[in-house]
Amino acid sequence: MEKVPSAKEIQEDLQEYIGKKYGGKIALAVPDYVGSKDGVKGEEEEILDEIQFDMRPEELEDYLKLYVVEQNEAVEILSTKICTHFHRMKFEKENPQNEPIIGQVKSNILLIGPTGVGKTYLVKLIAGKLGVPFVKGDATKFSETGYVGGDVEDLVRDLVSEANGNISLAEYGIIYIDEIDKIASSRGHWGPDVSRTGVQRNLLKLMEETDVDLKVPHDLASQMEAVLETQKTGKAPHKKINTKNILFVVSGAFNRLDEIVRKRLKTNKIGFTEEERKTILGEEYLDYVRSEDLIEYGFESEFVGRLPVFGKLNELGVDGLYKILINPRNAVISGKKRDFKAYGIDLDFDDSALKIIAEEANKEKTGARGLVSVIENVLLPFEKKLPSTGIKKLTVNTDVINNGKEVLANLLSEDAISSFQRNFLVANGVVVEFTPNARKKLLESAKKGKDIAKFLNDEFSDYGYGLKLTGAENIKINSDTLKSPSDYLNKMIKKKYKNKK
Repeated sequence: MEKVPSAKEIQEDLQEYIGKKYGGKIALAVPDYVGSKDGVKGEEEEILDEIQFDMRPEELEDYLKLYVVEQNEAVEILSTKICTHFHRMKFEKENPQNEPIIGQVKSNILLIGPTGVGKTYLVKLIAGKLGVPFVKGDATKFSETGYVGGDVEDLVRDLVSEANGNISLAEYGIIYIDEIDKIASSRGHWGPDVSRTGVQRNLLKLMEETDVDLKVPHDLASQMEAVLETQKTGKAPHKKINTKNILFVVSGAFNRLDEIVRKRLKTNKIGFTEEERKTILGEEYLDYVRSEDLIEYGFESEFVGRLPVFGKLNELGVDGLYKILINPRNAVISGKKRDFKAYGIDLDFDDSALKIIAEEANKEKTGARGLVSVIENVLLPFEKKLPSTGIKKLTVNTDVINNGKEVLANLLSEDAISSFQRNFLVANGVVVEFTPNARKKLLESAKKGKDIAKFLNDEFSDYGYGLKLTGAENIKINSDTLKSPSDYLNKMIKKKYKNKK
């Protein structure tokens, strides 16, 4: 009689099947764990101990400044408010006798700043330091397809996946939504052309407090999990995740928001003198953003009310981009070094090259992303060619940046010559030398696209046997030899036998 599999065995088989079919993003929650809405918290007390609730704002601020440059205001705001958010949750959990505060507003945060200045990077760093699950979403996803049912709620469900099925841990996660300005409704000539108020209202529910059902219609993983839970407990599960303690951080570039602020300041005679208003320039207007400006931009007042904390990130100039590059913890340089190290090549950058990279990246106006683009454009030909050579070190200097094609040709030519010399010595016991003029000629050929390694191997393939006839232990190749290597070898052999006679 065939053995009936246990619930655990069925779950393992299903997890393996779902993983192969849908990838690692979908995970079955652990059947033994009952979600918080079933009245059993399970590991929640342990979760509170594991997350770094004891971190103080200044500690977190110092940590972030190790990685992020020229964003002191945003770093200060995020460090303070996020630490306070988690400390307050811990306090309320440890002091259940305190009556809940009616109408309490969670410290959800709005970040304003152009692309590539580190908005996502900051929030991800914080989540990693605190040890809470982190999910990023893009508001344009909701605006482009239209709001359909659980699109926004999927972000909450993704937290459970990031927490490996642990609902209690997911309820202390951070959800980050970028390009939030894209869901602003039309207000005169401000904001996008299509109304996004529906998306705002549905996000509003999540940012306040609501229960999100983990079981999604037509979701195979959820259905399979429900079958397992029913088999184990004899009743259909109804797992939910509550968003009360989930922190929401939203961000956007908010193009032309400064014009709304400027208009208000010019109209409002209170709080600013005429001279003070004249000294405020460009993006400095964003330092004075108020809720009424965001409402004018196209957001519902209730939505703005659920984002009580504002933070601005500054556009990075040449100096800021250079500071990123020289920061030993920056991912741009360290990531590129690792790319080359994967091929056994040590990559270094000298300071003059880093300054040029910062200047070029600043022209692209995409913040830190511009650094990646510039470096990739410079190093892509080297990354393609060098792994096939014996070159084990590359220093990126101004010559590499300004004359990359020529430098690469020179490197490949020198490597081809060295490789040929080494292989010829091993195979034939003969030392081959190239005169400066010969090297110069080979380099010129390489610049024209000639494969030097193939040329040397093809043209000098008979030299091993020929040099044995001459008894030579070394040979010097000049530019004339390169014109017709076979003729030069024949002359050597003839000369040898003529001398013998």
